[in-house]
Amino acid sequence: MSTTMLFYRSVTALSRELHKDYRLQPVGDFGFAAATHWMPVAGTEFAAASRHYPVVFTGEGEGLHPILLLGLEEGHNSHVTADGQWKDGGYLPAFVRRYPFVLADTGAGTGELAVCFDAAYAGWTEAGAGEGEALFTAGGGNTPFLDEVVRFMDGFRVEMERTTAFMRELERLGLLVTRAADIRSAQGETFRVENIKVVDGEALGRLAGAELEALNRAGFLGWIFMHLASLSSLPSLFDRHRARQAEAKT
Repeated sequence: MSTTMLFYRSVTALSRELHKDYRLQPVGDFGFAAATHWMPVAGTEFAAASRHYPVVFTGEGEGLHPILLLGLEEGHNSHVTADGQWKDGGYLPAFVRRYPFVLADTGAGTGELAVCFDAAYAGWTEAGAGEGEALFTAGGGNTPFLDEVVRFMDGFRVEMERTTAFMRELERLGLLVTRAADIRSAQGETFRVENIKVVDGEALGRLAGAELEALNRAGFLGWIFMHLASLSSLPSLFDRHRARQAEAKT
């Protein structure tokens, strides 16, 4: 599945004519992300996200990117409760905050992006059918709400492009290794996470001063340290996984 469209079910291009009366009313839960056990993350989010989630890397070549590990079982997000709440007030990833909107390629071959939305999201209403944030003014222009949505998505796009440059640099310097992470609970139970990519601390330590300086100037050295620090969140993710399994048995 495309990393851009993980939980989008009916991506529709936003039209001033077809959707002029649309309003967005927050549903109040994150059930749409409950079956997503990972999601892409921008490097600028590492500092905030690393306190709550393991940040690891996956993919190959052009498809290499950082992700937040949100669960240890496919189809289960350990940070979303049964009633759709995000647990413990943890950092809410930008990938979630932009929903139900997304920028998508127009398919015209120009690389141009269009503002789209998930028509399957339950929060859509039309004028007269309920409250909510209007997308367009009576004159057909963007409302301040929609302008802010577009600014947020464009900022996220820019940061993801910078994150792509970060990944290319990690590859160029030979800093990434594929490993299995063995997690042990306080009760002695174990779980192995296979085939994740992480920064090799030994390879990082062998870098020459000029290479480290270049990483630091680009802001990438801090991102590496936040990634490494985030791996300490693996045991707590295992605890959430075990708690969900225990709930499922009752």
